[in-house]
Amino acid sequence: MKKDLVSVIMPSYNASKFIGASIDSVLHQTYKNVELLITDDHSSDPETIELLKQYAEKDKRVRIFLMPENNGPGFARNNSIKEARGRYIAFCDSDDRWMPEKLQKQISFMKKHKCCLCYSSYLICGADDERKGIVIAPSQMTLNDLKHDNKIGCLTAIYDTSHYGKFFMPTIRKRQDWALFLTILKKCHKAYGMIEPLAIYRRVPGSISANKFKLIRFNARVYQHVFGYSVPFSYFYLFIVFLPCYFTKRAMNWIANLWR
Repeated sequence: MKKDLVSVIMPSYNASKFIGASIDSVLHQTYKNVELLITDDHSSDPETIELLKQYAEKDKRVRIFLMPENNGPGFARNNSIKEARGRYIAFCDSDDRWMPEKLQKQISFMKKHKCCLCYSSYLICGADDERKGIVIAPSQMTLNDLKHDNKIGCLTAIYDTSHYGKFFMPTIRKRQDWALFLTILKKCHKAYGMIEPLAIYRRVPGSISANKFKLIRFNARVYQHVFGYSVPFSYFYLFIVFLPCYFTKRAMNWIANLWR
């Protein structure tokens, strides 16, 4: 029986330094029935565009799209999701990488558990590829769990369109992935995680995503967008519920890495 197609969503923006390794990690999966949709968010770096064109010429599974202006990764991801033809939608950013058997293991897991949304643990490395730690995924997540804190790494997430069709990210500049997973869980109610680390997240010093305090206003906007909360209540929920859960998660990850 022919394997179901997996559509891999990858945004790019001035990504020539790391995107080659990211693309290779997708194309070299043991699960071969994939398409890689890369939407470039109007890079000012010509090397990025040239590199993308080279990959598209070498491998017909790579499809590239060029945005006419820069609007943020949410727009870029949504463009690729719109063009996706696969049953499964997976995410890999232009500086992250996958383990070779990620899709093989995760799709088998999803079929076994009949789940709509799946994720896994992942390793953390620096710009020089030196391993920095690991983030352990919880075995299950409900809407309420995820509402308290985002414990799903976007680079590990896959959702099955055969359950409820395609889901798109809100067009806020940051934290679109968390909002997407919350929206999916409002439909399917439970997501399932794999403890084995199946991806590598690159943490680059100075990036906005690396500084969680800079993301506070975007976290509040997620509550407004997904749940319709007022601005004051969004910040109240953020400080009373989200931040305590977030720091507890960080402490548990620190302990887990201490013993490795």
